[in-house]
Amino acid sequence: MKTCLCALLRAGTAAVLAISATVAGAGPIRSTGAMTFADANTLIVADWRGGELHALTLPPAGAGAGKTFNLKSASGQIARALRTQPEKLRFEDLAFRPGADLAYISLVIDQGAAAPRAALVSMDSAGKVTVLDLAGVRHSSVSLNNPPGGDKRLWRDMPEATLTVTDLVLHEGRLYVAGLSNASFASTLRVYDFPFKGGGVLSSIEMYHPVHNELETRAPIRKMAVVNLNGEPTLLAAFTCTPLVTIPLKDLKDGAHIKAKTIAELGWGSAPAGMVTFDAGQGPMVLLVNSHKSADLMSIASIAEAAAGPGVTTPIKWPAEPLQGLRSIYIPMAGVARLGNQNKDFFGALRRNQESGAMELVSIRKGAFLRLSDFVNEYDFADFKYGAEDPWRQIHGVLRTDEGYPDLAKRAVP
Repeated sequence: MKTCLCALLRAGTAAVLAISATVAGAGPIRSTGAMTFADANTLIVADWRGGELHALTLPPAGAGAGKTFNLKSASGQIARALRTQPEKLRFEDLAFRPGADLAYISLVIDQGAAAPRAALVSMDSAGKVTVLDLAGVRHSSVSLNNPPGGDKRLWRDMPEATLTVTDLVLHEGRLYVAGLSNASFASTLRVYDFPFKGGGVLSSIEMYHPVHNELETRAPIRKMAVVNLNGEPTLLAAFTCTPLVTIPLKDLKDGAHIKAKTIAELGWGSAPAGMVTFDAGQGPMVLLVNSHKSADLMSIASIAEAAAGPGVTTPIKWPAEPLQGLRSIYIPMAGVARLGNQNKDFFGALRRNQESGAMELVSIRKGAFLRLSDFVNEYDFADFKYGAEDPWRQIHGVLRTDEGYPDLAKRAVP
């Protein structure tokens, strides 16, 4: 195993990170990235180009009725509203407004030789798109100090600064911000009081990656959630390729260098695309969706048990034994681009249609973890008859109704 960088370098990194962020004047919104709702009327948006976080005050919205999203060409509808072509859209993040049947989507619009254009839209379950006026929306802001240098590139043309903020989580009046800084230990967690009222706390993050057999300090957290483990509020975080780590919130102090505990290796060759916590009647759970493999379902109880142990400290046996530590439950939700908690009954997902390539915005019932209309099987033929005791009869009727096929739900009646 390769050893960590020397203690002297750590001390220097801590000194750099100890420079506090400051509350900024509400400057222009130059880019729209990771998002989270602070309350029903306040949306926090990361702006890597402007080097700030913005808390947007949204116009009032009507109360939701728990409607499902079944939008098979969301990208086309959004492109028309933005007066561009679907292939020019780059989808950044997805967040659902509490108490309303509204999805908010942050985007980048490719403009060729010109600088990309930022956009933020809302979309209801009927497909109506509303474009938010980024120049006119009322907002407060806070600076993101020590962002990566603007001249640094990944894969030739990807600015490293696009990873200044990779995820946002609000917990008990504090905003946790994952991403990169310009320090030698680039993987960073910033913490701000919210509403914004002062400087932020910056900590650098180190973790052991069982696939790479490395102690890593550069690649950022990609998705995270705050969970209670054995009475300790803890950040649960997933990195690319796919180590899962825990960090007690009490350890996040200004200038600290954090050694996260790796509790699982969930599989190489994929990137986290969404992490949500929920309870569908079987106790608190965490669902992690991934870019190139099936999703991972884990109970909070199993995560707490793994966090109480010694953690994972040895490499996997590639490729025959790709997993280590906490074992997740396989969930057939591969290919999801972004995932959010729509409401108590549904997840909401942005995903590509495999045939058309269009970006869809769809609801997925919690506890079922799939959309029945994605498949054709024995149950779907018109002459199939359910038996009275068929265990799938009721759930098939519910899912067909969820997905916009109430006429076909009648087939579930024996």
